[in-house]
Amino acid sequence: MPFYHTLGQIPAKRHTQFRKADGSLYYEQLFGTIGFDGMSSLMYHLHRPTMVVDILGQRDINPKIAVKNDIKARLLEGFNIQAEADFLDSRKTLFVNKDVHVGLASPFELTSDYFFKNADADELWFVHEGSGTLKTQFGQIPFEVGDYLLLPRGMIYQFEFNSSANRLLFIESFVPIYTPKRYRNHFGQLLEHSPYCERDIKLPKDLETRDESGNFIIKIKKQGILYDVAYGHHPFDVVGWDGYNFPYGFSIYNFEPITGRIHQPPPVHQTFETTAFVVCSFVPRIYDYHPLSIPAPYHHSNIDSDELIYYVDGDFMSRNNIAKGNLTLHPGGIPHGPAPGAYERSIGQKETQELAVMIDTFKPLMLTEDALKIDDGKYYKSWI
Repeated sequence: MPFYHTLGQIPAKRHTQFRKADGSLYYEQLFGTIGFDGMSSLMYHLHRPTMVVDILGQRDINPKIAVKNDIKARLLEGFNIQAEADFLDSRKTLFVNKDVHVGLASPFELTSDYFFKNADADELWFVHEGSGTLKTQFGQIPFEVGDYLLLPRGMIYQFEFNSSANRLLFIESFVPIYTPKRYRNHFGQLLEHSPYCERDIKLPKDLETRDESGNFIIKIKKQGILYDVAYGHHPFDVVGWDGYNFPYGFSIYNFEPITGRIHQPPPVHQTFETTAFVVCSFVPRIYDYHPLSIPAPYHHSNIDSDELIYYVDGDFMSRNNIAKGNLTLHPGGIPHGPAPGAYERSIGQKETQELAVMIDTFKPLMLTEDALKIDDGKYYKSWI
């Protein structure tokens, strides 16, 4: 997100001496992306951020691929995934390609006794059920139902939930996640026609500086391997930071839909983008208002992308028999469109209360073993 933010104490000039009350130095760390060419922030630590005491273990958490090549439309019953106490164990990766992993999680422990860092990918979370606080080195972000939470790769964090009832959609992106380019000017500011603006962004706040020594476990994911790394001090020892590279939140309820006299194509719903996929938000909106309009989407060919839709709430007007937590895959190579009867019954309708998250990938997705466990097995015939 190309805008500036700062919390805590920082020196007047970067890369200069910044001393504690006793005269010793704070330790500066550049947290950046794309080498030294992407967005970055500068953190100031009480301790050196390099104090690895030990590497206690590792395990392979690469998803197990069950279907590599496929053209079958799928419906996954997402509320049937296995709930797990532990946050990391609860993450069930369902669809993968070399650019992105998509999955669901249902953790019921309120928090964990470790910290997590994804060194492979940016993470985008969507909160379907539950609330709590995202805790990071950069401060805290309270979250609730409907929130997207974006964590740049390399971020050390913990989720703290308010209850054991939590359902989350997650996206791991191996390319950076940004706001859509067409909604930004050349300075990076979101433009007047953007469906959301900087005021809608949930920024980190309440920077918590912990001066604690001991063995603190940070579980680090790197190349699909999860390493248990013990550090000699609490990772949240940052006294201040500033820059452009930090976690933030955004509520789907603050996405302002773009409507028209005739049906608008899916790009008007775009919320985030990468070079490899886009994320769109379907939200309550008025239907098309041309006197002869057909509000349901026209049939279209998925030639260049696979389409995933996660159904959050409401009555999704183009489908039949869809429930909350369902996740559909419309694979590239064959056309798809409204379910039988949806095209006709949409005529004359004035508005929709649907809520959903769509992910369109530019490379085919493979299904994991966890995906097949919740596949209904018959969705591809639902257009008959």
